Amino acid sequence: MFDLFSGLDAWVLVSLILALAFVLFFEFINGFHDTANAVATVIYTKAMPPHLAVMLSGVFNFLGVLLGGIGVAYAIVHLLPVELLINVNTGHGLAMVFSLLAAAITWNLGTWYLGIPASSSHTLIGSILGVGLANALITDIPLGQGVNWQKAIDIGISLVASPMAGFLVAGLLLLALKAWRPLSNMHMTPDQRKQVDDKKHPPFWNRLMLVLSAMAVSFVHGSNDGQKGIGLIMLVLIGIVPSHFVLDLTSTPYQIDRTRDATEHLSQFYQRNSASLGEFLALGKVRGSEMPAKFSCDPKLTEPTIAALLGSLKGIQDYSDLAPDDRIAVRRHLLCLDDTAKKVGKLEGLDAREKDDLNKLRKDLTATTEYAPFWVILAVALALGIGTMVGWKRVVLTIGEKIGKQGMTYAQGMSAQITAACAIGLANVFSLPVSTTHVLSSGVAGTMVANKSGLQGGTVRTILLAWVLTLPTSMALAAGLFWLMTRFTG
Repeated sequence: MFDLFSGLDAWVLVSLILALAFVLFFEFINGFHDTANAVATVIYTKAMPPHLAVMLSGVFNFLGVLLGGIGVAYAIVHLLPVELLINVNTGHGLAMVFSLLAAAITWNLGTWYLGIPASSSHTLIGSILGVGLANALITDIPLGQGVNWQKAIDIGISLVASPMAGFLVAGLLLLALKAWRPLSNMHMTPDQRKQVDDKKHPPFWNRLMLVLSAMAVSFVHGSNDGQKGIGLIMLVLIGIVPSHFVLDLTSTPYQIDRTRDATEHLSQFYQRNSASLGEFLALGKVRGSEMPAKFSCDPKLTEPTIAALLGSLKGIQDYSDLAPDDRIAVRRHLLCLDDTAKKVGKLEGLDAREKDDLNKLRKDLTATTEYAPFWVILAVALALGIGTMVGWKRVVLTIGEKIGKQGMTYAQGMSAQITAACAIGLANVFSLPVSTTHVLSSGVAGTMVANKSGLQGGTVRTILLAWVLTLPTSMALAAGLFWLMTRFTG
């Protein structure tokens, strides 16, 4: 880890440390901002003492980050267009990272202070989109190319659909519990149980399910939200110290051979399908000597890009043997070929089997560029886990009492938490970022409606307003900050 600090100019070193601190601070805030979503039900229903619930939630958030993989991390990174990712320089990278993090932290702190269950995921995604659009305006790129809109649409669908699914599924699950055991104590609120049985805690099996589902929500929250921090740190490292992190320097000779083989097979794939792809890729029409001075990710330059990449990787068994500039060039070529392959996969004329082969080649192409060092994962896990143990009180009351007109029953808590854990876990499988806040709070709302408790209009309006305003506000903040910082850094 510490070798990344060697040989850096003083201002770059300070900027790097500040940028890493900003990301970890964002994850720390994310921890205490979203903790209440995982522990609100067990605390409100008195299934666990508050401090024990928060401590265990922190542990399971930590484990979620360590074991959650990096699929969501790079889904976040690839919201930015490939041209921005391959041509970022140190000054531009600093402006990009600081502006999107400052915007995200500002909105997160504001909504936490007001006790509003707002979404860290929406905030971060809005900030990234704001930076991408601002960069397009500054560099005279068409707005349609300023953001990876297909990835943004996929993520947007997951962010919109997951709360709706949470509302519906949690409500149906509660109705199933009511039909199964209509007279059970699990349909009491803590206050009602105290009045009837003079008991403080929920019934044993309900208590066990509340605790297990709360820890499951904590784990999947860590695995989903923690990856966002991992993606941000990789953006920081690639933007500020690219020579160390554009490629995974721990790649084995076998992994490098896979990358080289994938490149050769990609060339063969295009030749095999030249009848349908020849015009799109300008096959046989562009020579390597015709490559532009500034690298451009143009599908019509695919053949010279493949030739340049194979030339750079010839005989290479260790990425450390490449000069720093050559590592940057290899990453550019790999990202560009992957981006072009993704576009090719959407064209008409390829059958399902060919598209499947192309997707397999894309995975091998990016195997040594989409990675995260263990120390990055560990640092994010610690920041999120420690943050989870702080600041949880402000949102617990909102989740437990202020969404519905009556307090939450034990069965409602179980239904909302089980639904949230399953929904977020499923999103992790498909590498899609979702909002723990919105999935759980909408699940609680769904159980309130199913229980005929009614919803508190004021709280619901506040949550919906935060949901609607988070994306445009964070986009505007990040875009404005990015514009100012690019003026400052020149």
